[in-house]
Amino acid sequence: MTKMTPSTSIPVVDMGPWPEGSATDRKRIASELTEACRRVGFVYVVNHGVQADLLEEAFSWSRRLFDLPLEKKMLAPHPPGPNVHRGYSWPGLEKVSQTIYADGEEDKQAEGRRVSDVKESYEIGSEDLLQQPNVWLPEDVLPGFREFTTKFYWRCFDAAKELLRALALGTGLDDEDFFLRFHSGVNNQLRLLHYPPAEAEKLANNEIARMPAHSDWGTITMLFQDASGGLQVEDPNQKGHFIDATPMSNALVMNVGDLLMRWSNDYLKSTLHRVTLPALTPVPGDGGISPMTPPRYSIPYFVSPDPTAVIECLPACADVRNPPRYPPVIQEEYRKLRARGQYL
Repeated sequence: MTKMTPSTSIPVVDMGPWPEGSATDRKRIASELTEACRRVGFVYVVNHGVQADLLEEAFSWSRRLFDLPLEKKMLAPHPPGPNVHRGYSWPGLEKVSQTIYADGEEDKQAEGRRVSDVKESYEIGSEDLLQQPNVWLPEDVLPGFREFTTKFYWRCFDAAKELLRALALGTGLDDEDFFLRFHSGVNNQLRLLHYPPAEAEKLANNEIARMPAHSDWGTITMLFQDASGGLQVEDPNQKGHFIDATPMSNALVMNVGDLLMRWSNDYLKSTLHRVTLPALTPVPGDGGISPMTPPRYSIPYFVSPDPTAVIECLPACADVRNPPRYPPVIQEEYRKLRARGQYL
């Protein structure tokens, strides 16, 4: 069943009946998921297949990681430049942007980084992707971290495969496994994210940022978030106006990435989103509002086609009156184009 959340216009889709459902059930769920992606580009998914206890454990590992002293986290530093996106990024290293920079625009890139992003992250990929080798902490720094996150990476992909099957069916493809032929799982990315407390006034005045408005580059993103809030999605009917993606217990937030939008010829929306000021909490005892934001933890899982995959308009999404809007593109080339300027 699809329903609207009370505080936003982001739909909710229940995947519970999908695995063992009848053809009618699967067609209905696929239609609901695809319609949400067409209208908004974002959807809450419940009964998504990633168990609650596993998610609780994932957030526990994330908190333990970011609680480490900086010098310990720096034992697995993000490599220089934008090409390898793995390991630990300290606050201010990454600058998220919707701008696509051309060669020779270093001054423009520097200006775009004038306002720092106050967040830290740790990026994990498949051990089988030679282009992006993982950067691991020494085992004795956080024993068990590598084993758990590797397991969690592939468990998230199991859930992602069912979402890709539903999207294929909902987009009008005869083959539910169409997208899976382009997604072996090796090119996905698991990101542990921590937004430390920040001065609310500086955030409000754009002196610092958490994560500016951007679209995602891949096929879909699955986001698990804590209860602190701050994620906002651009209203598809009012450009520049953002609505809260209020945390929902036991739900993931799924959004369409740029490559799925290109595949679908803009039928499915890759929507701008950002992390900004959450609702601020009263200070116990004096009734005032805390000048600092609460910390925020989130775990996005980016689902991307394999590096050599060619993304071109689906025949089901184009005709004489609606010709293809984008030329074919290779995933690795598009990733490098969008990553330019993210890391220097």
